[in-house]
Amino acid sequence: MAEAICLGAEARGTTAPNPNVGCVVAAGGRIVGHGATQPGGRPHAEAVALAQAGEQARGAALFTSLEPCAHRSRRGPTCAHLIVEAGVTRVVAALQDPDPRTAGDGFRILREAGIDVVVGEGAEAATESMAGWLFRLRLGRPRITLKLALSIDGKIALPSGESKWITGEDARAHVHLERARCDMILVGRGTFLADHPRLDVRLPGLEERSPRRALLTRGEAVEGWEVLHAPEDVFALSGVNDLLVEGGSATATAFLAADLVDRILLYRAPILIGEGRQSVGYIGLDAVGDAHGRWQPSDGRQLGIDRLEVYQRIRPA
Repeated sequence: MAEAICLGAEARGTTAPNPNVGCVVAAGGRIVGHGATQPGGRPHAEAVALAQAGEQARGAALFTSLEPCAHRSRRGPTCAHLIVEAGVTRVVAALQDPDPRTAGDGFRILREAGIDVVVGEGAEAATESMAGWLFRLRLGRPRITLKLALSIDGKIALPSGESKWITGEDARAHVHLERARCDMILVGRGTFLADHPRLDVRLPGLEERSPRRALLTRGEAVEGWEVLHAPEDVFALSGVNDLLVEGGSATATAFLAADLVDRILLYRAPILIGEGRQSVGYIGLDAVGDAHGRWQPSDGRQLGIDRLEVYQRIRPA
């Protein structure tokens, strides 16, 4: 299951509007087929893994990070029916599909065919791997990650606006990896005019994973960029499971004030700036007590000379 979830995680940012599922077929104590949802959402992970396994799938066990689909499509048979036809005898799935078009029907088809079905193994890791897609199904919008690069004293730039580079090469490489895992990157008009950012992925072998680019602006669209006039426009985005907000301060403030940030990537550099530009402005809090209970740390690591801190928004289930 760990391998299946890792395969799905590697596909994040390429499968929207479908989930980034991973799948492994095992027989005789070894993996005979593996796959992930392909770019654009098809073929599904189970179809890829079963095609690789071929006849070795008969009598095998299949591990998948999400319940096999059961809703028919003009683009091919359902994964649940493919599994039955392949002769798989056991299916282990991390999560039940919350999409109402499947929502347990995939498991029902498998069980009616006499296949042993186990649900729940690796559920926490699978939920994190497919968080963007799950957010979109539950909230009607992508999961939104805010990236901040700060000095020790919480500044994002000098008073002049100069900010290149606050963090080192390792932290910047990690940002590019995060870009490759997203479907869209957004910056504000001020950042666009000041920095002319490319917002592409510049890691060797991942250049083709550069996501769509968006501007938060009241103005007109710019060629090659999509426009959001307000943070709430994320609810109208199509084909976006994961959105990365990269800058600047006004844009970060707008998304935080609208309570539309689900995850914060905070890259802290070991430098002091003193007087400079703050990372965010007023976000609607009038008492320190109101700030507590909203965020929880979920990860932390050293990236060269810099420190990465990851925080998740605490929301009702």
